[in-house]
Amino acid sequence: MSEIAHDIVLRPDQLQAPAPSASLPRPVRTVEMTSFGIAGRPTAAISLVTAAVILGAWWATSRFGLVSPLFLPAPAEVVTQFANIYRDGYAGASLGEHLFASLFRILTAAAIAISLAIPIGLVMGVNRVAKGVLDTPIEFYWPLPPLSYLPLMIIWLGIGETSKITLLTLAMFAPICLSAQAGVRALPIERIHAARSLGASRFQLFTDIVFPSALPEILTGIRIALGIGWGTLVAAELIASTRGIGFMIMSAAQFLATDVVFVGIFIIAACAFTFAAATRLLEAVLVPWKGRT
Repeated sequence: MSEIAHDIVLRPDQLQAPAPSASLPRPVRTVEMTSFGIAGRPTAAISLVTAAVILGAWWATSRFGLVSPLFLPAPAEVVTQFANIYRDGYAGASLGEHLFASLFRILTAAAIAISLAIPIGLVMGVNRVAKGVLDTPIEFYWPLPPLSYLPLMIIWLGIGETSKITLLTLAMFAPICLSAQAGVRALPIERIHAARSLGASRFQLFTDIVFPSALPEILTGIRIALGIGWGTLVAAELIASTRGIGFMIMSAAQFLATDVVFVGIFIIAACAFTFAAATRLLEAVLVPWKGRT
């Protein structure tokens, strides 16, 4: 036995680590990921450069006569026409009256849509029966363009303000409702279990867990709905209107006043941008944790 034990004793040179084999995996260097995508990276400078390029291309196109002024007026002509409308008005009304009429319609419709869509969407997210009953009509009319049911609004509600506001409300209702429902369904069930284990009531679950968790999706839906509302405004103001930015655009288009059409388009774009910026500011105040978890 001693001889066998002596035979298996290794010499010091045999105790060295074996040479690394090519088949062994190489160690991976740990890389700390601080952000993903565009998080934390401002894009304002890129947007400003893009806007400058578009304006420069527009100016060059009109300056060198590549497109007829009937189809694409020069930027200076649009600015001049805006000053004329601001000073003298258009179609028997001042620019302020046109803008006030459009803002009144879209803000009234937005208030109605938000007050109805948020509770309905939340209930659809937590109640199977409510979802089964309401999902079909919402999904039926939601893909339809507003112009498709505009004649029904005229037949049912006449040509007054009611039909215009109803059309805008229907256009904005669905995205807010579906966003609220999606926010509830994306809620991690662990939060519900944790709140129940701490003795939370059903009302406390809804007010302290469900609604705050769905709020980011709701605000996103409101921002999308406002964009759709401004896009529907021109169609809504086709209904026997004498005031409104959409009316001004359609009236100018009948007389081929392209510069007035551009003025109306830029006014709507400025209003829509202001509304979107206000919604983003509201998100920063109400849901500061969005995108950080």
